[in-house]
Amino acid sequence: MARFKIIFKEYGESAILLEWPKKIDESILADICNYSEILNAKNIKGITDINVVYASMLVNFNNQIIKASELVDVLKAVYQNKDSITFFKGKTIQIPVCYNDEFGQDLNTFLQQKNMRKSEFIALHCKTTYTVYGIGFLPGFLYLGGLHKKLFIPRKTTPNLKVLKGSVAIGGEQTGIYPQNSPGGWHIVGSTPLNLFNANSKLPTFLKAGDKVRFKSISKAEYDLIRIQITSNNYQFKEVV
Repeated sequence: MARFKIIFKEYGESAILLEWPKKIDESILADICNYSEILNAKNIKGITDINVVYASMLVNFNNQIIKASELVDVLKAVYQNKDSITFFKGKTIQIPVCYNDEFGQDLNTFLQQKNMRKSEFIALHCKTTYTVYGIGFLPGFLYLGGLHKKLFIPRKTTPNLKVLKGSVAIGGEQTGIYPQNSPGGWHIVGSTPLNLFNANSKLPTFLKAGDKVRFKSISKAEYDLIRIQITSNNYQFKEVV
């Protein structure tokens, strides 16, 4: 696996920020995810948490156990000496989406701007295997790369004051999913019935950077059925092989 020039920065008193070349690139993300898996496997003394997003990694640590300068040396050595074995194996999850007008509040305007039929839009939005590049700005918000170029669109100049939980949206060259009600400046094109974030769970999100997502178009009736299954804890996430 390729090696990249990484910048190491102290980030407060108990974190190190690692920055790869600043661009959305799947080879960079794969390198970061692989490196993260290697660090986790080594169980380095003092590291408490590792977060990956786009072209960066934040390594949190206990500064009573290891100094920042010492940890930077360790991190550099691990990266320089990592072999070509790929440790990271992300999963691919199917996410059902209903594109009905009641959920896609911006979809008709989007289609008019693109001079596109709804059927063409759904086909393009569902044909891609997306890569999870990061989770934020809200806990559980999925930033998904791999959007078809025909669907690129600038973010809204005036954000919506309220975007509903589960809303599937497009902003710039990405698509994403809102895990909870919030303001938002992306174009809302549909909704998933799935819960993407659970603060009470040991793993609050079921996806992480480097995982993959496939969308599947569903009807309103299927949407309602899945909501019932989720409420009764009978829904199983579908992993794509």
